[in-house]
Amino acid sequence: MRKVILGIALNGLALYGITYLLDNVNFQGGLAFFIIGGVIIGLLNTLVKPVLKVLSLPLVFITAGVFLIVINTLILWLAKEIIDILHFKDVVLEITGIVNYLVAGFLFGIINWIEHLFVHQR
Repeated sequence: MRKVILGIALNGLALYGITYLLDNVNFQGGLAFFIIGGVIIGLLNTLVKPVLKVLSLPLVFITAGVFLIVINTLILWLAKEIIDILHFKDVVLEITGIVNYLVAGFLFGIINWIEHLFVHQR
């Protein structure tokens, strides 16, 4: 249970990082956004991301891992779509333009990597 809560918190923190660093990535909903976003991204990282990594393994290998940015971008897009479809009250994620999605995917990956370095170092 602790690992699940930590995962939600880290994903929420990474979401905060990209919304803070990028002008064209906006949110509404305060703390509820970060909790809901953390849960959704955690589920996507657990269920969808491994499948995407396996299916795109040749591209990840050929690009020396750079294609992982595209996978992170796709995860963020799916999270945004899920939030939109489920219509959580006053919870909105807005990312405008494909370039902003790619930059957000890159930053999300970097922030998660740094967080996991500190958390899993114990």
